[in-house]
Amino acid sequence: MSSNLPYRRSAGVALINRDGAIFIGRRRKSRGAGPLAGHEWQMPQGGIDEGEAPIEAARRELYEETNVSSASLIAEAPDWLSYDLPKETDHWRGRYRGQTQKWFLMRFEGEDSQIDIEHPAGGAHPPEFDAWRWERLEALPALVVPFKRGVYEAVVALFAPLAIPP
Repeated sequence: MSSNLPYRRSAGVALINRDGAIFIGRRRKSRGAGPLAGHEWQMPQGGIDEGEAPIEAARRELYEETNVSSASLIAEAPDWLSYDLPKETDHWRGRYRGQTQKWFLMRFEGEDSQIDIEHPAGGAHPPEFDAWRWERLEALPALVVPFKRGVYEAVVALFAPLAIPP
């Protein structure tokens, strides 16, 4: 991607459960060429709409991707974290070089039965994930596509001291 292109603004959520594990979802393979095998996992994340605050976008994306609405804010990353898309990727038709993301750590206050990746947000949006699980925070960087790894390493470093069971 051209370094002259802007970054797409987005928000991400590290959702922690009662045991101190983080929600990760496996991206559906039907969404384009697909990530590298074994690295198709990610935390809920997505674009910030015009006029939308990052925390509002984070809550909306969490709901649209997982059906989770019962989550409380623990922390917000102090800085925006960015990654560049690989040159062979044309995910946004050449409009963006990558994403700059505001990350939030939230505590899941519901039951696992509330998580619905097949019909998230009541089926209002196509499913983002085809599988999900709870994972140790420190394991996340190894599970994502390599071009997002630096952002995930930063998220782990920022939130690890706070990502503890209640």
